Amino acid sequence: MNRIKEVLEKKGIKQKWLAEQMGKSYNMVNSYAQNRRQPSLEDLYKIAEILNVEAKELLTDKKEL
Repeated sequence: MNRIKEVLEKKGIKQKWLAEQMGKSYNMVNSYAQNRRQPSLEDLYKIAEILNVEAKELLTDKKEL
């Protein structure tokens, strides 16, 4: 499973809310969550900040941490 999607589900946050916080479209955030598209490093750090996690948590399998 995609780590962004996993963190969103764990925290009970909707993709639509994340999109609004980022100033991105729902479709863009959904494409990140479905592994159809990779966020830029800038967006990755922004997502991590919004979700209150470290960026590396969005990049690696939680078993590796």
